[in-house]
Amino acid sequence: MLQQLFTDMMKQDVKPFLSKRGFAKKGLNFTKKTESLIYMFNFQKSAGNAANHVMFYVNCGIYAPELAQIQSREILTAPLEAECHFRARMGEIVESVPDRFSITPDTNMDDVRKTLLSGLEEAIHFYETMTSARSIVDYYTSGPFLHLSEESFHLLFQSNDVAAAKHYWKALQEKYGTEKRWTIFENKYTAIFNKYGVEFDKR
Repeated sequence: MLQQLFTDMMKQDVKPFLSKRGFAKKGLNFTKKTESLIYMFNFQKSAGNAANHVMFYVNCGIYAPELAQIQSREILTAPLEAECHFRARMGEIVESVPDRFSITPDTNMDDVRKTLLSGLEEAIHFYETMTSARSIVDYYTSGPFLHLSEESFHLLFQSNDVAAAKHYWKALQEKYGTEKRWTIFENKYTAIFNKYGVEFDKR
């Protein structure tokens, strides 16, 4: 019964809303392709679902062929969410939505629909600010996050942005430098800097 409410909402609300904005549906994935990126929404049903409780997550993903190239991976035309370079739960980029959505016999479906569609709208605005592989790199370097760090260094060097690469290293060092695993990262980064012939004082 509740499962049907979820299915109906996907069909009657989510699909028309996203297809109007250029997203094509396949299963529980919605994707939109541009020249340089593939944007995705993935609806993931929770493993703990029961007859009287349906929970689901909305995963956001952006795939960049340019970053796949740097990773020496095959360029995918239909990547899965797990293969995207940018990955986040919708709640990480849109403050107004819960980490996961929940449908119970008492749930007001209008509220769920409203929250979900306005969350998707905001996530699409966020996607509009992510227009290239460099945007994804800038997002993770401004964190600074370790995710995609090696690819980010390659991309920054390939676009001759040595200053940004050095700044990113320093920021990562400040954030993670005291952790045991840092030397592993430091060795990887040193190899990348050497590859591009860039000297760097790590102190």
